[in-house]
Amino acid sequence: MLTRRQVLKGLAVAGVGSMTFGGYALAEPFRLGITRYTVSPPGWPQDFSLRIAVITDLHICEPWLGLDRLQRIVSRTNVLGADAIFLLGDYVRGGRMALWSRDVKHADWAAVLAGLKAPLGVHAVLGNHDWWEDIEVQRRRAGPIKSKVALEAAGIPVYQNDAVRFEKDGWPFWIAGLGDQWAFWPRRHADEREDSYQGVDDLEATLGKVTDDEPVILMVHEPDIFPKVPSRVALTLAGHTHGGQVRIAGYAPIVPSRYGQRYLYGHIVEDGRNLIVSAGLGCSTLPVRFGAPPEIVVVDVVSGRNVA
Repeated sequence: MLTRRQVLKGLAVAGVGSMTFGGYALAEPFRLGITRYTVSPPGWPQDFSLRIAVITDLHICEPWLGLDRLQRIVSRTNVLGADAIFLLGDYVRGGRMALWSRDVKHADWAAVLAGLKAPLGVHAVLGNHDWWEDIEVQRRRAGPIKSKVALEAAGIPVYQNDAVRFEKDGWPFWIAGLGDQWAFWPRRHADEREDSYQGVDDLEATLGKVTDDEPVILMVHEPDIFPKVPSRVALTLAGHTHGGQVRIAGYAPIVPSRYGQRYLYGHIVEDGRNLIVSAGLGCSTLPVRFGAPPEIVVVDVVSGRNVA
């Protein structure tokens, strides 16, 4: 959980970056890069290759990431040759962004995302801001979640502790999606203290739906689950951190993770297990980015024998 001191420190760094570099921190959010990774998980079938495009942390709002820019993101993604497209949550604007922007109707942005096309489909999970935007959801500690309703109405399946089996070129594999780990705000009572976010994630139940030994690709929003992900999972894909959103010389003063810089950004390998954390595309708290430009991520999953 972020402290007031961390937030103030981050705002100070953002302000310095904006003044010192001539407003670059205000311009960087409008960039759109493609970041590519090639990953060779242990035991991945030799003749099987899979390309995944990842879109995350859009925080859709006007004027920072409205429908026109979202359409450009969709068009750019569609020409990347992905077998499947993953949406990793936080579709709506976040937190203090309400001071700097205005909402876009859920049905409108979901209709644009419905234009994403890939042979094996588009697959989604929710992020914390998709849960946080509705005060009634927080009060009753349950959905329905507006983003989930909109995505499913647009024909995009939303995974919450679920797994589905697919095939490509005769090779079977699983796409699994974890429920959000920060779904509910901390809640305190007079007789007990509860000061951490509460999730709807259930990793054991999610992987329990995998009924054979074929490879598993896991979609999550927050990367903090990664220490618990077993080697059974070939690759975990996450967003949430924005790569720090403001990062100077590789260091981010604010990282929304209990692990600090450990899962800030990029391709992380621990005990032979692979995690990729995207910097995402939108902004939260402030409409600035510095040293963490927006990106669509493309991941080619291949056998180690097929890597030159």
